[in-house]
Amino acid sequence: MTDNIYIPYEDRMRLRGELSINEPLSRYTSWRVGGKGRYLYKPTDIEDLAFFLFLLPEDEPVTWFGAGTNLLVRDKGISGTVIVANSGLDYIEIVDPMTVDRIKDVRKMPYRNAQIIRAEAGASSVMLAHFCLRLSLTGLEFLAGIPGTVGGALKMNAGAFGGQTWDHVIAVETMNRFGRHRLRAPEEFDMTYRAVTDPDQEWFVAGYFELEKGNQEASHERIQAMLERRRKAHPLNLPNAGSVFRNPEGDYAARLIETAGLKGYRIGGASVSHKHANFIVNDQNATASDIEQLIEYIIKVVEDKHGVQLQKEIHIVGGGGINN
Repeated sequence: MTDNIYIPYEDRMRLRGELSINEPLSRYTSWRVGGKGRYLYKPTDIEDLAFFLFLLPEDEPVTWFGAGTNLLVRDKGISGTVIVANSGLDYIEIVDPMTVDRIKDVRKMPYRNAQIIRAEAGASSVMLAHFCLRLSLTGLEFLAGIPGTVGGALKMNAGAFGGQTWDHVIAVETMNRFGRHRLRAPEEFDMTYRAVTDPDQEWFVAGYFELEKGNQEASHERIQAMLERRRKAHPLNLPNAGSVFRNPEGDYAARLIETAGLKGYRIGGASVSHKHANFIVNDQNATASDIEQLIEYIIKVVEDKHGVQLQKEIHIVGGGGINN
């Protein structure tokens, strides 16, 4: 740790998480590319995160990472502070009756007598799916096929195999730029396909999921079937970030890309997967610039060939972009 950090030494000593400087962010993304983060913090829990945010200068930019599975970090990295949620915010629990009463007050909507699970933002989607499976709770089996975190699933309204995250959310915990922790109802958010509009400068730190009892064996079979479909269809052996583009209404991005003749097309060390055309793989030591250029090229070719402008599902952050 150097002394030019923005947090006074005595306050740093009260932090329980890990604060680092000039951290290579390629270590934290599934594409394995990107520059450094000026500062990076791994909180130990929500209280530690709140204290850290409280200490930050008001004008310090903050970027959140989960599992880095839906993220492209540009080659010049991130000049502000990166918070890695999956380092400590990964607790999953059955909600107690007192918390249920708080949720009733926040929602102002009828409450069904079902089991409620609280999962923190850094918990993996797979972990949450299997936690529910052990309790014979049904509804979130699809998360077993999404290699991200609960926070990312909430932010993107992640879905697969006919299920969507917010179909089961009855409340969320958020934290703002100054470490203020709040309980919010779903009615305060605007959910669309693969996107959720939330209050400015607030981030999801936990979600509450209302689930019904089901048949454990049937749920296990659904999860295994989803994982097998994913194994057969996706290039899991190479660094990738999942689906790069959203599916246009009534169509599939992969179909449009494949019929445009782009399967296998390469720029630098990045290529369109031969296995699934909506995946870009880092198969030859790609840079973030290689991947971003390939994304933009795909958008142009698909629009020229099909008259459809593809919309990115992945998020691009940092400096050094192709238009910078």
